Amino acid sequence: MRNHSPRKEKHERSSNGHLNKDRVVTGKELDQLEELNIKLDTLVGLLSEKGVVSKREYTSNVMMRLHEMSKAKSFEDLDEEL
Repeated sequence: MRNHSPRKEKHERSSNGHLNKDRVVTGKELDQLEELNIKLDTLVGLLSEKGVVSKREYTSNVMMRLHEMSKAKSFEDLDEEL
């Protein structure tokens, strides 16, 4: 009979101080921006499936907010140049 010991998982601290479990990378390593985009897309998909949020409305609101932030940044840059 084999003696099975509980599996110990290694943890490390990320740059934001949270503990992360080690993960196995089976393909190309994703950068933080790609990983964040995938996480957000997955979250919005799950919320949409549960009827909590409309994916179409979310996408529309995000696009408007990105446009607003882009314009604000552009005005800041122009103001600094003057």
